[in-house]
Amino acid sequence: MATVRPFRCIRPVKEYAGRIAALPYDVYNRSEAKQEIEREPLSFLRIDRAETNFGDDVDTYDDRVYAKAKELLDGMIKDGYFMIDDEECYYIYELVMDGRSQTGLVACASVDDYLNNIIKKHENTREDKEIDRIRHVDTCNAQTGPIFLAYRSVKTIDEIIDNAKTKEPLYYFTSADGIGHHVWKISDRGQIDTIQKSFAGIDDIYIADGHHRAASAVKVGLKRREANPGYTGKEEFNFFLSVLFPHDQLKILPYNRTVADLNGYTKEEFINKVRANFIVEEMGREPYAPKEKGEFGMLLDGQWYRLIARNEIKKNDDPVKSLDVSILQDYLLGPVLGIKDPRKDKRIDFIGGIRGLKELERRTSEDMKVAFSMYPTSIDELFAVSDAGKLMPPKSTWFEPKLRSGLFIHALS
Repeated sequence: MATVRPFRCIRPVKEYAGRIAALPYDVYNRSEAKQEIEREPLSFLRIDRAETNFGDDVDTYDDRVYAKAKELLDGMIKDGYFMIDDEECYYIYELVMDGRSQTGLVACASVDDYLNNIIKKHENTREDKEIDRIRHVDTCNAQTGPIFLAYRSVKTIDEIIDNAKTKEPLYYFTSADGIGHHVWKISDRGQIDTIQKSFAGIDDIYIADGHHRAASAVKVGLKRREANPGYTGKEEFNFFLSVLFPHDQLKILPYNRTVADLNGYTKEEFINKVRANFIVEEMGREPYAPKEKGEFGMLLDGQWYRLIARNEIKKNDDPVKSLDVSILQDYLLGPVLGIKDPRKDKRIDFIGGIRGLKELERRTSEDMKVAFSMYPTSIDELFAVSDAGKLMPPKSTWFEPKLRSGLFIHALS
């Protein structure tokens, strides 16, 4: 049974919400984050990426950076840019992109549920990336970026959320990238109790995006438990900020691939090698996006091809081996192009589906030789991998739109 709690939210005053809300800290490099803050001085990136307040001679992970993040957060609260709700509530967060909406519940998930695998993972995390967010959360005494969680939809929860969305929203704005952001509050105690009881009947919650933020939040919680041996389990550090989406609200975009060379083969030799495991069809010069699982688009010398995995390699009951990203890796990128470890090989690059097929055309005309358009991994495939206790290959899923940071903040004490 999952524990999903309401919380006292630190959130922007309405008139500043659209200016403060920022894309996740890891979407930007340091230079890009600086440019975004120059565009919008109130952007929460000033806090999430506090190194932008210093010259480039100050290391991103300098102690002064984390101290500055806390100073800025405390200052914005004191100066009236943020307010603190006086009661524990749930919040509803709707994002609208290209006319399509997805709506999640903003709440606090349980550190123990993460440790006990009720909250399931499908990615490994890197210690260096964890350490940065551990220090940020611990120093600020707050979680500022929500973890993107998914669960199999529950009618009772859907009905409460749909009803709440008929009311006047707390926030209603469109961000600079054209995404609509709409927020409502659930403060009715009966509805809160019903939501909590409904989640208590759920056995599995899944991390869709934000594995490093989740791992960092959990490690801060464990650190504080160690410092407070008499903890009861109800303290705020036992929970972490999340937005939970029902599975039928979510859409995963493809994560496309480009490779710098043909591993020493001529074009003809390469295509012949590909034919060993794929049916190859010429598609002309119009960009080709796969129409179903087991299909791939391939762009080579300005020509698009349709690759269809042969039946014998598509028939695999393993939830990881059956993924399209695994089929491409195991039967083409690895054996033909020599990409043995896509996490480390500098010859391969990954292009999020939000950037479209034109980006594959641009890259293959500039610095890459061949590109592959993917059919997106499904949410059911993500659930199946997580349920099996396995890990997805790198760059298997691209979720869009991204949750904003700074709209909801969870204080740890």
